[in-house]
Amino acid sequence: RGLLFNVILYLLLIAIGFVYLYPLLFMLVSSMKSPTDLLNPMGQWIPSELYTGNYEKAYRVLDYPRTFGNSVLISVIPSILQAVVTSLVGYGLARYNFRGKRLVLLLILATFIIPAQNTVIPQLLAYRDLKLLGSIWALIFPALFGQGYRSAIFILIFYQTFVSLPKVLEEAARLDGASDWTIFYKIAVPAAVPSYIIAIIFSTVWYWNETYLTSIFLEGGIQSLPMQLSRFVQAYESLYPAGVVNIFDRLNEAVKLAGTFLNILPLLIMYFVLQKWWDSNPR
Repeated sequence: RGLLFNVILYLLLIAIGFVYLYPLLFMLVSSMKSPTDLLNPMGQWIPSELYTGNYEKAYRVLDYPRTFGNSVLISVIPSILQAVVTSLVGYGLARYNFRGKRLVLLLILATFIIPAQNTVIPQLLAYRDLKLLGSIWALIFPALFGQGYRSAIFILIFYQTFVSLPKVLEEAARLDGASDWTIFYKIAVPAAVPSYIIAIIFSTVWYWNETYLTSIFLEGGIQSLPMQLSRFVQAYESLYPAGVVNIFDRLNEAVKLAGTFLNILPLLIMYFVLQKWWDSNPR
């Protein structure tokens, strides 16, 4: 491809990578600054000391162990269930022909196009009649029926994955006496591992960051990290009253960034852990 092409390509990749990494680097560096470094214009990128007090305050304000456990509960469990159910729906649409199949695909696509805010009132009334409001079942129950957060896009991902599988593999398995469930478990699922990883990653991120619908369905009974972060200032001022604390305990930009970084840290760890399975399988 030539030296010039490679130089331009790597410069472009470095520039794009910097655009994505700059906010994280700025957040990490700023969250480790002491109040003195925050007021020092000369120490923008290199703090004079490694100050962890901001994380200690943010950890306490966020009530991290409890809210982290709640976040895992309301994001990971529905995401895994949603990935399993949407894979079954996608496989059924890809491998079986039945009357009204195109209508079903159209309705699934409609649930993805229509904003969730337009259907929140009917959902709220239905969950109220089923006595699901205020409990984790308000998130688990829809995921079990393929109606979790943005389930339609995962159904379409699995549908496209299973459509691309050679039918000769299934035909050979049927000749050997394999049932439909055996074919799905032994042939379709291993071939769709990257799709499962994608579904779990994106579904977890969407469940984790969704505060509007989650707060409505859970009625404030369960506080997640993003919910607690949204009321960070109020919670901080209740723990550190303005007229009592000294300058080192006052709310500042570094404390807010420390709280934000603690909020996204589990998602970053999840991505790096699952990335090797994502990248090691052909898509």
